[in-house]
Amino acid sequence: MAKKKYIETPEKLYQLFEEYKANRKPREIQKATATGVKSEWHTPPLTMEGFDVYVMKKEGIESKGVEQYFSNRDGRYEEYVGICQRIKREIRNDQIEGGMVGQYNPSITQRLNGLTEKTDVTTNGKEINDIKVNIVRPDGNK
Repeated sequence: MAKKKYIETPEKLYQLFEEYKANRKPREIQKATATGVKSEWHTPPLTMEGFDVYVMKKEGIESKGVEQYFSNRDGRYEEYVGICQRIKREIRNDQIEGGMVGQYNPSITQRLNGLTEKTDVTTNGKEINDIKVNIVRPDGNK
């Protein structure tokens, strides 16, 4: 017999996501300025972890969270796949756009979303077969 789903429908999952977005509380960030300390209020970025915690608290499913709906193990959550992809894209879009306009730390946003630039500045794409080491003594003798 199939186990009961805590979040009964994909629509309910998306409704929870919309609630999560609406219920994020701005955080106070204090910044030192030439005239003293200034408070700025920033809404935190959307994250899977934040959504997961929100759902666990709201639905009382402490150990389960939403991970099982997104991983769709054994095809048990096939009807949730579309909504899960939409939620992932919305979270990623928020993080990328926020990083690009300086709302969020661009470096962290890049790493979280696999957007780091990878440049080979040492081998020009060639394989490294030998490693040569030159030892230079402080007195300059070899």
